[in-house]
Amino acid sequence: MRFIYISIILFVYASAQAQQQATIIPRPANFVNGTGFFSLNNKVTIGANNEKLKAVAYYFQNELLSQKGITIQQKNSSADIMLVLKPAKKNADSNAYQVSIKPDRITVSAYHARGIFYGMISVLQLVLTSKNNQLPVAEITDAPAYGWRGFMLDESRHFFGKEKVKSILNWMAFYKLNTFHWHLTDEPAWRLEIEKYPNLALIGGIGDYLNPDLPAQFYTQADIKEIIAYAAERYIQVIPEIDMPGHATAANKAYPEYSGGGSAGHPEFTFNPGQEKTYTYLTDILKETNVLFPSGLIHLGGDEVSFGNEKWNTNPDILKLRERENLKDNAAVEHYFMKRMADSLYQLNAKAIFWDEMADADLPKDKTMIFWWRQEKPEQLRTALSKGYQTVLCPRLPLYFDFVQDSTHQYGRKWNKLYNPIEQVYAFDAASFMSNAQQKQLILGIQANLWTETVDNNARLDYLLFPRIAALAEAAWTPQNKKDFKAFSTNLNQHLALYNKAGLYYYDPSKALLHPEIPVKRKKPLNYKD
Repeated sequence: MRFIYISIILFVYASAQAQQQATIIPRPANFVNGTGFFSLNNKVTIGANNEKLKAVAYYFQNELLSQKGITIQQKNSSADIMLVLKPAKKNADSNAYQVSIKPDRITVSAYHARGIFYGMISVLQLVLTSKNNQLPVAEITDAPAYGWRGFMLDESRHFFGKEKVKSILNWMAFYKLNTFHWHLTDEPAWRLEIEKYPNLALIGGIGDYLNPDLPAQFYTQADIKEIIAYAAERYIQVIPEIDMPGHATAANKAYPEYSGGGSAGHPEFTFNPGQEKTYTYLTDILKETNVLFPSGLIHLGGDEVSFGNEKWNTNPDILKLRERENLKDNAAVEHYFMKRMADSLYQLNAKAIFWDEMADADLPKDKTMIFWWRQEKPEQLRTALSKGYQTVLCPRLPLYFDFVQDSTHQYGRKWNKLYNPIEQVYAFDAASFMSNAQQKQLILGIQANLWTETVDNNARLDYLLFPRIAALAEAAWTPQNKKDFKAFSTNLNQHLALYNKAGLYYYDPSKALLHPEIPVKRKKPLNYKD
C-alpha cells in the first residue's frame, strides 16, 4: 500500500510538471523537469551580462507589471533572473535559447539577443499560466524548426488601425512569430502615405471592401515608423506589400494617368506597363517604402493579373510595347513589367517577394523570394524550388485564416466545401514538401494569411485569428516529431484563459456556443475558388 501511495504521489506530481511544460506554446524542443519551484514576486531582480539585453529585461518587466502587477527591478549582477549572452559562435542559430529554472535562480542564455527574447517569452508564458506565480524547476533547450514564422494582415479591404496592429504584434511575439506581412494596397483602398504622391492615401484611402464612401483611412509615415519600432522591440520584421501590376484600383483612382484599365468585374485593375512614366512613378513609391521599412524586403504582388487586364489587348501603349519588345501575349507583358519593377527594387539594395505566379518570370534567384499560396497548383511550388528561389509556404488550405474553421460557419471562405480547422493548421508539415537537401535550404518557413473581405470589425478579426495563431506558431516552430495535437489542445485551455482576460472574441472548438460566429455583410457568396 505504501508503494502504491508513493506511486500515486509521483504520478500526480509528474502530471503537474508536464502540465507546466505544455503551457509553453510553441512546444520547446526539450523540457526536463526538476524538483521544486521558483517563486516570482516583487522582491525578484533581473540582470544581464551585456548592455544589449537591457531592452529584453525591460520588456519582461513591463509585461509582468501590466499583466500580473509584479514589479521586479533590474540589478547589475547576481540577480535572481540572469540574462546571459554567450560568446559568438559560428553558424549558431540566433533564435535558439536555453532556460535553467532553479529554486533560487532563473538563467536564460543564448548566442543572440533574439534568442534571449524567446527564452524570456517562454518564462513569461510559464508565469502567466502558473498558479501563485510558481515556476517549475526545469531545464529547457529550444530552437525553431523554421526561420520564417509569419502572419499576413490585409488592411486594404478593411482598416483596423494602429492599436489593433500593435495588439496583433504583441500576440505574435507571445507565440514567437517573427514576420508581419502587411498588405497595404489593393482594389478597395491604399493605406500607406507616400509624400511624393499624397493622393494615394488621401483619395486612394477612401472606402473599404463593403463601403466605398468611408472617409480616407491610412497610415501616416509617422505611424509606420512607430509600428516598425514597436515590432522591432519584439524581434518582428515588417514586410510591406505594394501590389502590382494588378490589384491597383485604389491607386488608379488617385492617379488615373497610370492606369492600364481593367474588366467589368475589376475596373481600373492594372497599372499601365506600356508607359515609361508608370515605371518612374512606381519606383518613386518603392523608394519611399524602402526607406520606411528597414527589412530590405518588399512584396510586389504579381498575382491574379488576368482578373482585369482585358484593356491590355487594345491599349495602344501596350500594343507598342509588345511589338517593340517582341512580347507574345499579356503574360509576357506582365513578366516584362515585373522584371523592370524588380530591378528597380534591386537597385535599392532590397529583395523582391512575389506570389507564386511569378515563379515563371525568370527573376534572379539570389534577389527574389516566392510565396506559394495556390495549394491546387503544386507545380508552381516545384517550379519555384527547381529554379532555386527561397520560398515561404502559405497555401490557402490550411493557412488562409479568412477560411472558416467549422463546418457550420457561414461567413468566411471555403474551398469546394473544405475549410481550415485548427487541427489542420496544427498538422501542417512544411518538411513534407521537401524531397532533397536543396529544398530544405530553400523553404524558409510558413505563414498564415488573413484576407479581410469578411472581416469588418475587431471581434471578427480576433475570432478568425485566435486560437489558430497558437497552432500556426507550433507548426512553424516545433519539429513534426515533437508535435502532439491532443496535448496541445488540452493545454491550450490555459491560453484561452489569457484570451478571456485580454477581452478577445475568440473561437473555442469545445464551446462554440459561447462565442458564436459573427455575421458580416458581404458582396457575394464566398464558397468559391478564388
